[in-house]
Amino acid sequence: MYTANRKRLQKLTDCTSKASKHFNRYEIECLIKLFYTLLEETAEKQSSIGIDRNAFRNFLHTTFGMTDDMIMDRVFRAFDKDNDGFVNVTEWISGLCIFLRGNLEERTKYCFEVYDLNGDGFISREEMFHMLKNSLLKQPSEEDPDEGIKDLVDITLKKMDHDHDGKLSFADYETSVKEEALLLEAFGPCLPDTKSHLEFEAQVFKDPHDL
Repeated sequence: MYTANRKRLQKLTDCTSKASKHFNRYEIECLIKLFYTLLEETAEKQSSIGIDRNAFRNFLHTTFGMTDDMIMDRVFRAFDKDNDGFVNVTEWISGLCIFLRGNLEERTKYCFEVYDLNGDGFISREEMFHMLKNSLLKQPSEEDPDEGIKDLVDITLKKMDHDHDGKLSFADYETSVKEEALLLEAFGPCLPDTKSHLEFEAQVFKDPHDL
């Protein structure tokens, strides 16, 4: 059984609340309970230390309506800080802290990390092409779609590549987002939309006195 008992739950809440500036103790406790619920649903295969990639992607899809496999995979990696293939309870809380309530600076760092597909500190022309192709190609078209996406990459670089080196550094991206907040998710949705965000919080942080 993975269900956290009361004593363990309090200890986990104590540990994670110190590192979580955007959630109160009650909210952290609710998120820890949800973590163990998800773990229960997926852990019959192994004595798991955390939520695996498939279960996490399923959570993103069913809860926040995410459909882009490439982006969901990158969100998983952004949560999985120790890169062990699982999101443990601490990573779950700290990841959701930014995912749900991060300030602009935190969300900018998070989105850049998601979009930097190979982790080299830049969003390259090729990475932009892959992400835009992935998120935009929903409808079959008679025109060569690659050409349209290449044009879009050129337009994006013109707008966001402030040091004109043909790729986006974090400084380029941060400056662009500060100038135009809509560019935060320029390469595909990696944060929850307002509706699913509010629904998730209303469901998970339900006041027990309202039941």
